[in-house]
Amino acid sequence: MIEIDVPAGAGQTGAGQADVHHGLHSELGALRGEHPGRARNPVIKVVGLGWLEFVKPDLDRAERFARDFGFAVHERTPDRLALRGTFSALPCLVVRRGRTARFVGPTFLAESVADVRRLARWAGANVLPLGGGQAVRLPDPSGFPVRVVAGLEEPAALPERDPLELNCGTRPVRFNTPQRPPRAAAQVQRLGHVVLETTRFRRALSWYLEALGLIVSDFLYLDDLRDRGPTMAFMRCDLGSIPADHHTLAMHLGPRTGYVHSAYQVTDLDAVAAGGQYLTEQGYRRVWGVGRHIQGSQIFDYWRDPDRMMVEHYADGDLFDSSLEPGWAPMSASGLAQWGPPVSRDFLGSTPGPGMVAALLKALGDKTNEIDKDTLKALAKAMAA
Repeated sequence: MIEIDVPAGAGQTGAGQADVHHGLHSELGALRGEHPGRARNPVIKVVGLGWLEFVKPDLDRAERFARDFGFAVHERTPDRLALRGTFSALPCLVVRRGRTARFVGPTFLAESVADVRRLARWAGANVLPLGGGQAVRLPDPSGFPVRVVAGLEEPAALPERDPLELNCGTRPVRFNTPQRPPRAAAQVQRLGHVVLETTRFRRALSWYLEALGLIVSDFLYLDDLRDRGPTMAFMRCDLGSIPADHHTLAMHLGPRTGYVHSAYQVTDLDAVAAGGQYLTEQGYRRVWGVGRHIQGSQIFDYWRDPDRMMVEHYADGDLFDSSLEPGWAPMSASGLAQWGPPVSRDFLGSTPGPGMVAALLKALGDKTNEIDKDTLKALAKAMAA
């Protein structure tokens, strides 16, 4: 079982105690005794999200979309496509040829090969060579195969445009120079995060905090069922005093287990907007955007690739160091954005269909998961709010 510490004063908002979240990143903190969002003694602390792996039937089609979305091709063979961003980092997507499009799993980066070996000993798994490094592959409680790797050499950075200088209020910085960002595909800089749905949220949450040392930036809960604990967690890497992305992995309770979306950083708002215009001109369909999130604060724009996998361009996300405790907020559709168009049914995954009905029936019939009729009712209410 995971061991958790409640930091002194965390979530306590009685007389004489300040709410550390007021005016910061959440209006609410934890109630007394609620989940603190971190493990006491994690096995290791991963330092980043390396790449995601997919299987797709048509690699030519996958490559066309990837280039239009803003990836650079790192490597291409008849059966494998590796995609990267402009930053000096490992390729952020690996796509292998297969019969049916599906998400395989994430690969996280360990600080050292020693950490990979420590994690393998803890899990009773084998350490295997991978490129010039070493890796271990473990199943999480939801069934996703999670790889952790260290010792790989990162390729050099690629050229890209600088962020645009903006004339803001009383602090203008641009003179005698008009703004003319290119009408072209956005340039993806790097992989930011992946979002997963699971029927075994609490067990999976404990596993990621204990095994990989992730820490929670924000929890969401169902308004009518807060006594059951959180139903969504936005988790970041614990880099100590070094700020890290608000979330590297986000995970929520739902009637299905699977991939929800992945997000890729671009340089600024113009890259988000112009990149979206370019995708529209190429005939792709926007899912939701442009807007600004609440948890994480990212300026976002969501799209479907030809295999209906959802992907996100984003810019200007929050960075937190390890001192910040989790915020708490009720889960709701209206709480997903500070501004932007109304959230779409496509984004929420709430379009009725035979697949959804089958998933609901399966979830209710499986006594090993955390879904029941009360949870489904509260989830439906939250997504209608």
